[in-house]
Amino acid sequence: MNTQEIIAAIALTKLKGLSLLNARTMLEAMGSASEVFAHRKEIVRMIPDASQRLVSAFADADEAMKIAEEEVEFIEKKRLKVFTLQDEDYPQRLRECEDAPLVLYGCGNVNLNSQRIISVVGTRKCSEYGREVCNNFIADLKRYYPDTLIVSGLAYGIDVCAHRAALENGMATVGVLAHGLDTIYPSMHRQIAADMVHQQGGLLTEYTTHTTPEKGNFVRRNRIVAGLCDACIVVESSERGGSLITAELAMEYNRDVFAFPGRAYDEYSRGCNNLIRRQQATLLTCAADLLDAMGWENPLKKASKPEAIQQELFPDLTDEERALVNTLKSVDDKHINQIAIDANIPYSRASMILFDLEMKGVVKALGGARYKLIHK
Repeated sequence: MNTQEIIAAIALTKLKGLSLLNARTMLEAMGSASEVFAHRKEIVRMIPDASQRLVSAFADADEAMKIAEEEVEFIEKKRLKVFTLQDEDYPQRLRECEDAPLVLYGCGNVNLNSQRIISVVGTRKCSEYGREVCNNFIADLKRYYPDTLIVSGLAYGIDVCAHRAALENGMATVGVLAHGLDTIYPSMHRQIAADMVHQQGGLLTEYTTHTTPEKGNFVRRNRIVAGLCDACIVVESSERGGSLITAELAMEYNRDVFAFPGRAYDEYSRGCNNLIRRQQATLLTCAADLLDAMGWENPLKKASKPEAIQQELFPDLTDEERALVNTLKSVDDKHINQIAIDANIPYSRASMILFDLEMKGVVKALGGARYKLIHK
């Protein structure tokens, strides 16, 4: 994407009074952030039902563009990455969420569209039990899928425990920040943040430089942690807290939610126990539980040679159906967003075709909006 489009996208996020929903509406109507600014004096003509508030949001357009230009200078100087909502490299899982950020800033070389991504969240006041559960789970998961990307928030407690466990096991991990990339909060996590960047992981935020880590930012940050993943795992939580907000958002995004149970009277197990009791989360005790619930194949089991199936046994497939089937032939499974991209078919259309293929017994739907061929 060209620099001018990046500047325009960042400027959109700096317009006071412009909601995320309105910004996305204009992007869809005009095709790009650059076009939005080019026609900012014609908003009513371009969007007939535009409110006066939407029109007046562009009163500070010049100031917003100036801030965006300065931000791009910082990005280029520090060799950071920037993803706009329309970029091919923008996290596909997050893009499908209606409140996905218009712009993301990243540090590191992590693939935000990895085949498997889980978010691990929990209390900042974790117990020894919580640390042990977190460490053992990630070490166990490595045995099955060492390429799983671990996402958390780089906060005290379970967050940083998850990041450390991933690093110790040679797995990529991403910290989603509630501030700009010009600082690290809490400051004592600077070294682990650097280690994450250097070990195929990284840092991600929707906030520009000079953004301080205010309370509201952490709440907004949680939607990114939830939206990035296939499954959200709560390790320890009290009856209230940010991790439960993340779990609730994950449910809204149709992500699978899991929770480790705790002792009945432990304060920081009540949140997890409540999620399980209310059937809002699946009980988790080990990585194998996650594989079973998500429909991920166990690579440690000796694969039995599949019975040869003659081509004529398959139902007749349309060209579109065959295109989707072909994208699944060389992988165990794939997320619906990636299937749509690889087959060059719109998401809504791909969803309908996959449903038809499932009814024909050609593909199987797994957890986390992933699909696999029943026979290859």
